[in-house]
This record gives sequence, structure tokens and C-alpha cells, in this order.
Amino acid sequence: MNSIIKTICLSTLATSSLISTSALSNTQVIHAGSLLSIPGKAPVKNQTLVITDGVITAVKKGFVKPKEISKNATLIDLSSSFVLPGLMDMHVHLQGEFSPKNDSEKLRMSDADKLVKSAYFAKKTLMAGFTTVRDLGGSPEQSFALRDGIKKGYLDGPRIIAAGSNVAVTGGHGDVDGMSPDLLDMHTAQTICDGPYDCRRATRRAIKYGADVIKITSTGGVLSDTNTGTGQQMADDELTEVVNAAHALGRKVASHAHAATGINAALRAGVDSIEHGSYANEESIKLFKQTGAYLVPTLMAGDTVVGMAKNSDFMSPVIAAKAIRVGGDMITNFKRSVNAGVKIAYGTDSGVSRHGNNAREAVLMYQTGMKPNEIIKSATINAADLIGKSDSLGTLEIGKIADIIAVDNSPLKNIEALLDVDFVMKSGRIVKHK
Repeated sequence: MNSIIKTICLSTLATSSLISTSALSNTQVIHAGSLLSIPGKAPVKNQTLVITDGVITAVKKGFVKPKEISKNATLIDLSSSFVLPGLMDMHVHLQGEFSPKNDSEKLRMSDADKLVKSAYFAKKTLMAGFTTVRDLGGSPEQSFALRDGIKKGYLDGPRIIAAGSNVAVTGGHGDVDGMSPDLLDMHTAQTICDGPYDCRRATRRAIKYGADVIKITSTGGVLSDTNTGTGQQMADDELTEVVNAAHALGRKVASHAHAATGINAALRAGVDSIEHGSYANEESIKLFKQTGAYLVPTLMAGDTVVGMAKNSDFMSPVIAAKAIRVGGDMITNFKRSVNAGVKIAYGTDSGVSRHGNNAREAVLMYQTGMKPNEIIKSATINAADLIGKSDSLGTLEIGKIADIIAVDNSPLKNIEALLDVDFVMKSGRIVKHK
């Protein structure tokens, strides 16, 4: 990719994690060869984006010379590139990656080690073109410290909407498992609950200590090392109390859910998104449409665990059996949901899969028959709507935060173009430019 950046020492500033956007040139001008300013609409050739203090202040036809905008304006030449909004992943776990070493790492890694590792994964995610993520489950103190450190400019990483520890029932998915009893007691989160009023307490506690979003587990999960299946685990009254408590305090609720009974119970309770949705049925589809909730499909997680179950022996028999069954069924059910018009928000469950490979979800979505423009919309406009940030993110329009990426070729023609992002700008600061 050709590049002309006409400001002395910009490359030094762009690579410094401690330089705020106000320290950069006040005005930046991007020449975009093709610009997808509003995903879902057609891209436009030869456009100029003007960015002032990290916010888009103008979108102009043709390649406007920087001096016509401001005498101190900086030119960023993406005239041979396809430019689009920064992508968003609505389901990641930045504190680790699923592997045979997970058990030993739980015993050997300190909280400080975990935080350093999550910072590494966060930067990989940003370099892949994902400028905003929801981190749906991890040690809360480290999750919130990472979120806040990135926001303050101490670290490079995506904007993080963090859940901290899951609100889950005792013994269910989201509770700790597979350890000796003394270790189980040591690692059990204070957001584990039983009964509606206890789950109300757990929700309020999560928010008190910093949760931006509440993550619940209405059904069993694939990677829980217990023979408890993937059916509904949180009772209807528990789900209702969590949602009511979260919404009353201004937080949305994301529900992990595989079995239809758990999906439907969570939707009736009023959750804002269903994560995975592996066995959504006709009632689920009706409830999605009635409530306006999003489905976050996480096809990468299913694809990853099926491959591991078939090609390695480190999984327990219980996990391997669930992985093969659920992973294979996710695709069929996702196709049905898309065809029925369920709202989709992009999410990978990275942490099960490798961080930095987040764009591979787009390829899997395309292979199910979803159109590239709808895939990109799910990772921009829809994701921004899900996290309540449509006024500042999701499109490249005047007044929006300058979260911008560029690739060599149009992902509308070949979705795999998203696998190799050449340029990343977050809040007006260049963090990657090949």
C-alpha cells in the first residue's frame, strides 16, 4: 500500500501508546480510494475524510488537498485502498486462549501475569482491525484495569465494554469447575447466585465493581468440565431479576445460551443479546423479533472446538462430546436465524479461538450464505447499536469517532480481504500502517 504522511515525526507519535490524540496534528486528511462510510450502502470512489481531534468533521468528494482544509493538516494517502469503519467484536475473552495448558496456567499465573497477557491479546485484536470489543467474562479486577488503561492511553488495544465475572448459578456454566474442592472455593466468583433475590444482589455487585455489561449463562456450556449438558440452568425468575436489576442501573445483559429452552427464557426475560444461540427454534425467532434482541453467533468458537475435539486428546470426554455435537449444529441454526431476519451482531468468542484471528468469523458467516455487506454491517452498525453507541461509532459520518481501517481489496467482493488489515486508526490515532 502506498502511503504519504506529511508530518514530521508522525510515525514516532503513532507508535507511542502514551501520546493522546490531542498531541497529534490537529487535522488529518484521508484520501480513500473506495470509502464504505455507511455499511449496508454502496461504497463511493475517491473520497476525502477530514478528522479533527479524533472526530470526523467532513466527508468530501474527490481528493481534497490538505492545505485546502488547514495549513497544518496531515495527509494520509489511502487512495489505493478500501476504507471502512473499525470493526467490532461483541464476544471476546481477552484473558486467555483455550489450550492444553489452561489447567496449569490457572495454578501458575498470578493476577499480574494474567493482566499482562490480556494486554498482549488486546493489542493483537486491535492490529486485526477490531477497534471495539465486548469482553464477556474474566477476572473482574484485571478486566476493568485493562479497559481503563487502554482508555487512558497507557496501552494499545480496542475500546472495551467489560463484563467482569459472569452472573451464573452454583454449579452451572460460568461457575468454576474441574478442580479440587478447596480450589473451587478459592476461585468461586462472588457473582455466583441462587434464587432470584440472590441473583439480583450478584448483578448489582457486578455493576458496583465496574461492569459495563452483565453476562449471564442461562444454559450449560460446551467448555464446562461437568456432565450438566447444554440445557437451561438459570431459572426463569432468576433471569428476570438479573435483567430488571441490570436495566434499572443502565446496563445491558448478554446471555450465553445454547438450548432453545434457555434461549427463549432469556429472551422472555428481556436480555439484549443471545450469545451462541446454537439451538434457536421457531419460538426463539419470534421472540428475537418481538424483543429486538441480537444474536451473536460465535461460529469461530464452534469451528475451533470441533477441530480440537477431533484432532487432539487433551479435552475430557464430556467436553469433546459436547464440542462435536454443538459445534456442528451451530451452523445450521445460524443459517435459519439469518434467513428469518433475526438481527445479527458480530462476535467470535475469541479466547476459545486465537486472538487476532477475529476476522475469520466473517469468512464462516459468508460460508453459511450471509452476504458480505450484511456481515460488515453486523460488525459495525449493528454492534454499535447493541452497545448503545450508534451516535459515535459504526459509520464514517460527520460527528463520529474516527475509528477507521483499510484493506487492499474490497471485502464486499471477497470477504477474506478482512483477514489482512493494512491500516488501523482508533479515535484519530494511527496504530497500524503497513
